[in-house]
Amino acid sequence: MSDTVAARIIRCWCSLFETKRHRNQVVSETVHGEQAAKASICASCVEAESKLCSCKCGEDEAFRLQSEQHGKATSSFAHSVINMIGMLIGLGQLSTPYALENGGWSSVLLLIGLGVMCAYTAHIIGKCLDEDAGSKTYQDIGERAFGSKGRIVASTFIYLEIFFALVSYTISLSDNLPLVLGGVVHARLPWLHLSTEQMLTVMAVLVALPTLWLRDLSSISFLSFGGILMSLLIFATVAWVAVFGGVQGSHEIPALRAERIPGISGLYVFSFAGHIVFPNIYTAMKDPSKFTKVSVTSFAIVSTLYTALAFMGAWLFGPAVSSQITLSLPPRIVATKVALWATVLTPMTKYALEFAPFAIQLEQRLPLSMGWRTRTLIRGGVGSVLLLLVLALALAVPYFEHVLSLTGSLVSVAISVVFPCAFYLRICWARLSRPAVAFNAGLILFGVVLAVAGTVSSFAALLRSIQRAHSH
Repeated sequence: MSDTVAARIIRCWCSLFETKRHRNQVVSETVHGEQAAKASICASCVEAESKLCSCKCGEDEAFRLQSEQHGKATSSFAHSVINMIGMLIGLGQLSTPYALENGGWSSVLLLIGLGVMCAYTAHIIGKCLDEDAGSKTYQDIGERAFGSKGRIVASTFIYLEIFFALVSYTISLSDNLPLVLGGVVHARLPWLHLSTEQMLTVMAVLVALPTLWLRDLSSISFLSFGGILMSLLIFATVAWVAVFGGVQGSHEIPALRAERIPGISGLYVFSFAGHIVFPNIYTAMKDPSKFTKVSVTSFAIVSTLYTALAFMGAWLFGPAVSSQITLSLPPRIVATKVALWATVLTPMTKYALEFAPFAIQLEQRLPLSMGWRTRTLIRGGVGSVLLLLVLALALAVPYFEHVLSLTGSLVSVAISVVFPCAFYLRICWARLSRPAVAFNAGLILFGVVLAVAGTVSSFAALLRSIQRAHSH
């Protein structure tokens, strides 16, 4: 049942561009994106994400009927491109200038190469879906390829990406919120050993906490559309600062820092993570045969945006560029304040959407005889505990670049590169040529090497940051 969630979110997203009649058909529960799977477009405008539950559709007849009602494929080519861009763009773009400056200007070849690679794996996800009309989600493909174990592994990585994405969102909130409210709010309780920044983050998360108790998320799902707007706003702000902001740029970007490539590779990969939602974009298309064109167009646009933003940020701020470009922008410029507010508000709107896949799976495992009040209490209670766990981890490990890099290397490489190629080889083996088999096997090997090197590098950097913080 939960596997249909992302498909319903895609329709929710598409309803923003359809007629009023379609808008009124927005479903009542939504999920991320896998930034996030990221189960869905409304939830993930994310990198995940929107991650999906692992239980099968059809377990609840009422749910099945609702799925059929909203199951019509209505997305045009343009709508599908917008959906995919909205899924890809977001949190990852904030770190591209930092990654480029640390890896050297030639590391842009890695950025572009990963974009091409992920566009290809999006293409073969479509091929896997062509093979089985019953496959609707990323987990379905995993099950088709490797049985129930494939579904379990896919679901596990999807939920890991959701969790780490929420931690990264909360760290970003913690980093940007003091700049938005700097000089206005000073929150400090003498009996709590928390800084003003930490107290502001706690209050912001507590403000967002009640949204986890909502059963009907359609009233806030439209906010996910702000993901694209926020990303374009940040890009426009950096461009405006480069031209009119009075920042003296012309910082020389090193050609290559090979020793830092494993660490930044996770940042680059996370920026292209969104494959868990691609099956839902495919099934929502009126003409699925154009899915490959949608993938190529979307990745080309996103790669161009990332590359331009990376060079502008690195050129403007050089070695001083922050892991989030918004933290480097001149604070007194109005455009900067708008970009900061957008960066702060986005995480607060993501919590309920990102939690939806957990909530849906949880509810499906509760006895049917249980009343709706008890279900709501359990759903909201579990969600609150998980969000407080995310908050605690974000406050304990407030190192955005390392957590994001670790997420990209540990989880996103598998979801975006390794798994699609493995699924494709298993499902389409009989019709693949030897060069095609060798090519996909090579991508799997490359993905594994990238994942191991990146995970080791980012985890070591995270440990060093923690040790330095404790030594002071």
